[in-house]
Amino acid sequence: MNETLFESDLKSLRRRHRGKVRDIYDVDEHHMLIVTTDRLSAFDVVLPTPIPGKGAVLTALSNFWFGRTRRIIPNHLADIPLESVLKDPAERAQVQGRAIVVKKLKALPVEAIVRGYLVGSGWKEYQKHGTVCGIKLPSGLKEADRLPEPIFTPSTKAAVGQHDENISFDKAAELLGPEMAAKVRDASIAIYKECATYALTRGIIIADTKFEFGLDENDALTLIDEVLTPDSSRFWPADSYKPGANPPSFDKQYVRDWLEASGWNKKSPGPELPPEVVAKTVEKYREAFRRLSG
Repeated sequence: MNETLFESDLKSLRRRHRGKVRDIYDVDEHHMLIVTTDRLSAFDVVLPTPIPGKGAVLTALSNFWFGRTRRIIPNHLADIPLESVLKDPAERAQVQGRAIVVKKLKALPVEAIVRGYLVGSGWKEYQKHGTVCGIKLPSGLKEADRLPEPIFTPSTKAAVGQHDENISFDKAAELLGPEMAAKVRDASIAIYKECATYALTRGIIIADTKFEFGLDENDALTLIDEVLTPDSSRFWPADSYKPGANPPSFDKQYVRDWLEASGWNKKSPGPELPPEVVAKTVEKYREAFRRLSG
């Protein structure tokens, strides 16, 4: 996990997309190769400083959760070894441990966010309006309080450099159709509840998270992208959790906090991260993986 990969370069496959963190290549008509790099995005900007080994941690943790959630919902993993897709040993070595072969699916145009605790932008909105993404919550809640029930707060999926926007469930129903929007909501909350309960046994609170879904050739809802990683979720240590303040976390919130304090205007290009911030972030990602995967 010590090797650093900012950008993959596979000559034997056609690259179809470069996202904020992932490079995606065509394998054949029905499959793709997803390479999770060590790029880090914050406030929808890809930072110039990679986090060594981050892509390997995200890949291993996502695969762990894909295994745990398989009985709730199918996922996009294909049972195809990397060796059969990348014949060149040098290319294989470049992405070993951070590349997965997945089925090509029709990605849905919303991000499925589940919030179990009152924090971040949700806390800011609640202070002003008593709501989170327009959903009315009980009065008197404190920052980082556990919500009575997890809530589903979808957002749009923005291109690199653009900002995701929170949308109402009604808007998600417009984009997906009412039946599919309800399926996405119910699946998201079911996955969150199952995994948050497990994570507590490992000493981690999953405060909130983001899922992505696609449809297979039979229009069956399928879990795609990444699952419950430090990039897509807010992880808190359970032993030091106390409502009333934003707890320390095992995720990229540490980098966001440093960026906020740096005075950066949250526009591209992002600033270089100092070595101590990189080292601390590496430590947090690895600790989250160790705790959760056992």
